[in-house]
Amino acid sequence: MIDITETYVDSLALNAAAVKNGRDLARKNSFPKLCRSEDQTLLFGECKGSGKEPYRCSADYAKPDNPVFRCSCPSRQFPCKHILGLLYAFASGAPFQTEQVPEDVADKREKAEKREEKKQAAGAAGTAPSAAKRKTNKSALVKKIASQLEGLGLLDKLVRQITQSGLAGIDPKTLHMLEEQSKQLGNYYLPGAQAALRELLLLLQSEENREAVYTEAMDRLTVLYALVRKGRERLEARQDDPEAPMDAASTLEERLGHAWQLAELREHGRVLPEAELLQLAFRSYEDEARAEYVDEGWWVHLQSGAVYPTRNYRPVRAAKRMKEEDSTEAVVKTSECFVYPGEMNPRIRWEAALFREPGSGDYAKVRTAACRSFAEAVKTAKNHMKNPLGEKRPVMLLHAARLHKADGTYVLEDDTGKRLALGDADWSGRGSTELLPLLKAEHTDNQTFLVMMKHDFQENRLQVQPLSLITDTGVVRLI
Repeated sequence: MIDITETYVDSLALNAAAVKNGRDLARKNSFPKLCRSEDQTLLFGECKGSGKEPYRCSADYAKPDNPVFRCSCPSRQFPCKHILGLLYAFASGAPFQTEQVPEDVADKREKAEKREEKKQAAGAAGTAPSAAKRKTNKSALVKKIASQLEGLGLLDKLVRQITQSGLAGIDPKTLHMLEEQSKQLGNYYLPGAQAALRELLLLLQSEENREAVYTEAMDRLTVLYALVRKGRERLEARQDDPEAPMDAASTLEERLGHAWQLAELREHGRVLPEAELLQLAFRSYEDEARAEYVDEGWWVHLQSGAVYPTRNYRPVRAAKRMKEEDSTEAVVKTSECFVYPGEMNPRIRWEAALFREPGSGDYAKVRTAACRSFAEAVKTAKNHMKNPLGEKRPVMLLHAARLHKADGTYVLEDDTGKRLALGDADWSGRGSTELLPLLKAEHTDNQTFLVMMKHDFQENRLQVQPLSLITDTGVVRLI
């Protein structure tokens, strides 16, 4: 049995409403029967419902990193409030009597074990689906590529139209026309290109400093131009050879609309085995260009010190029916951590995991992984920013000898005396520098910071925003 805490149960809930409903069931003693198996791998019970018969729910931890939840209620929410209530009751110390595993659960466990045995036997014989080479439907792929090339032609036309008319000459009527044409890109299997164009159009709709808007817009146009050029090269090459391998090093395939499957990532060796990860920062925001909510966490891989993001996308229209991710302070242990294509800060995800409380040794690993040379860090960040399709807001760990104020601005200073001025990098309106005066005196010397960098085109300088502070004993989150 894993350590079931209220924080862990919170992380399972679909949203805040599910958390409240589950907690209410446990608080109101809505479970006339609470049981656990002798080996403590199964929690089960009965919860009062609206009908005559109570709902029977269970949480099966036969595989601690991949629990199975079951409930007889008709709810489409998963895990439902009854399962959450069962777990909250256990976390709060409610008495659970020891009983034998119910027959229906035992039968389901047996069937699951047989399926796993067949899968392992097939894998040993080399006949498992994951071991077989993925087959490509050539005719469907050729049609899709032809459609994507047509879509890139439309995007090229729109980019040239914007460039030739001049940014200052784009009035509300023209913007509306461009917005309508951008919707057409959705018909050409180019969601990434469509989102990039909508980002530009949303920027041009801004009523803020027009000079700053135009400067930022030129960078967005450069991204779109590079996407058209490199996208065409890639698609034409695949059109000539549909069996050509996917580009698993950059984000180009994803920008062109490819949704990477975990089996593909495994085939390309993009897996961190037996990974331990510690979350250092978290935020949720709305991505207007994609019409999605994004739950984004920033994690450090404790074995290597590399910094990776996780991103959970929830379409705005379906957000209420999808699980909303939350922040966590626990160390995540997973046998397979999948790494998506990308250069700096590639996205990661995992399917099953265990959790443990972090210790001083974990924080020491994070601090050891931090870059101590600001000159080296800036060079690395700028090299990635120069790539039109590269990471525009790289995140890294920096060791700072001092955090102090200079000429009215907070700065980080490394061991050589090189300084980095701190500011808010326009990260969806999430400021953090305003919290720096609240830090304790012992947090200003010889500390490690997780920072996000961005090129300020208006001032032609690097903006550095602190996201969190990692001390010997914990993480101080600034967003």
